[in-house]
Amino acid sequence: MLITLRPKHSFKVPVEAECINPDLFAEKTVKEIGKLQVWEGNQKRTLAELFKIDHEATSPPEKVTIKICRDVSRVRRIGTKMSTGEIIIEGNCGMHLGEEMKGGVITVTGSADSWTGSMMKNGTIEIKGNAGDYIGAPYRGSTHGMSGGTIIIHGNAGNEVGCYMRNGLIKIDGSVGQFAGIHMKDGTIYVKGDSEGRAGAEMLKGKIIISGCIPSILPTFTIDSISQSVKVNGEKIEGPFYRFTGDLAENGEGKLFVSKTKNPHLSRFEEYL
Repeated sequence: MLITLRPKHSFKVPVEAECINPDLFAEKTVKEIGKLQVWEGNQKRTLAELFKIDHEATSPPEKVTIKICRDVSRVRRIGTKMSTGEIIIEGNCGMHLGEEMKGGVITVTGSADSWTGSMMKNGTIEIKGNAGDYIGAPYRGSTHGMSGGTIIIHGNAGNEVGCYMRNGLIKIDGSVGQFAGIHMKDGTIYVKGDSEGRAGAEMLKGKIIISGCIPSILPTFTIDSISQSVKVNGEKIEGPFYRFTGDLAENGEGKLFVSKTKNPHLSRFEEYL
């Protein structure tokens, strides 16, 4: 079943729409889907009031695919707690995409706002554009970050990517802001581009790979070797990489791999090998 949603107007205020979820659309008619409730600002609406809803039978019929056409950058919580099916967003989308996601696939052809994949447990999120801050991270006051699944960002991402990450993979083709992997407990963050710094702050375990430039390494990390390559989910990433261990301030055993070629200013660490 393919359900296509098209906004009836340009949204001026945030729309809270956690009901846009294959689990909730399954076995419902278009009329029943249209009655699902959302919040537009402080006003309760139905999905049919905000979106034109079209239905198309597909094979297999039990698989639910939701396609959202046009910009929905003010629409939040799409795919919250989804466990199956697929969501395709043809444009930009708002905050909290795939929050607490348990399975299925979300694809965004544009960019996504902050807290994408927040506390996700499984499934795949792929962003063709950029993403905001706190990718895979929990809310303030919580220590339960992303515990499984895969997030792929083809553009850049903001600060605190993978905060309190417990497992899974975050792969970023572009660059990241500060504090990538802060409080990280396990899992893998792979950044093909640059980092603004402070990567791995207070990490306990896990692996961070930065193939681009980073201004400096936190003083609570120690160099232990130079690796010619590193593996990410079975994929061999060619180096060479400086390999650091930390965060020692937390008795951490995390691994931070930083490109040797792109960071000649870090050559001073080689005297400690």
